[in-house]
Amino acid sequence: MSSQYLAQEKIWFDKCRFDDAERQYYERMNGPMKCCSAAPSQTSQETGANTILQDIARARENIQKSLAGSAACPAGDATELLTRMSSLELENQNLHKVVEDLRLALSKLESRVMMLERTPAGGATAACVKAAPVPQQSRAAPPAVEEEEDDDDLDLFGSDEEDDEAARVREERVKAYAEKKAKKPVLIAKSSILLDVKPWDDETDMAKLEQCVRSVQADGLLWGSSKLVPVGYGIRKLQIQCVVEDDKVGTDLLEEEITKFEDYVQSVDVAAFNKI
Repeated sequence: MSSQYLAQEKIWFDKCRFDDAERQYYERMNGPMKCCSAAPSQTSQETGANTILQDIARARENIQKSLAGSAACPAGDATELLTRMSSLELENQNLHKVVEDLRLALSKLESRVMMLERTPAGGATAACVKAAPVPQQSRAAPPAVEEEEDDDDLDLFGSDEEDDEAARVREERVKAYAEKKAKKPVLIAKSSILLDVKPWDDETDMAKLEQCVRSVQADGLLWGSSKLVPVGYGIRKLQIQCVVEDDKVGTDLLEEEITKFEDYVQSVDVAAFNKI
């Protein structure tokens, strides 16, 4: 009964055998394909190995270059150090020379001071008298005094006459020097000033404003060219040039005099100041 039932059922008893056959078939079919796929992988491996070898060669070259540069740097540093040391030695020698000269000068000065301290006051006065310049007439005076002493006839007014003569000569020389100095032209210091004169608004009469500015007169003041410069919103400022003598006219004086015209002038600024 059971055998009949099994005979009627559709059961695959040989499936294992068929599975083995299928596996063997696919292995035979896929065998050559595996070999073909292995060849590109082998070539790719060789290419990667070549790339690694090239990188290693480049790294070696870079290391050799860096070692050569590091070997060259100490030589350059040593040369620079030697140059600096030689320059420092020269400076040291020069300083030694200067110090020696200063020591010699100081020793000479000390010796002179000691000599002056040892010399009495009378000797110093005599030395000063000898060093003082003596007029030619006073030098010629002692022989005359000796002759008068020989004659036993003293002239009590001779020294006064000589002093008067020396004073007269000195006054003449001072007068001549003063006249010579007076003839030389005196250099007058002058400056060129550029002023910015700003009105209150756009309705201000700029022609009248310029007329008011030019009405300011002073000794050493000379007005020059002028122009109207736009500021904004229809307002224009007056830019005027003038030349002044520094000893007579200054910027404070100009600003004070121009700002007196309060109906037209709001402010005054110095745009440029140049010495002539």
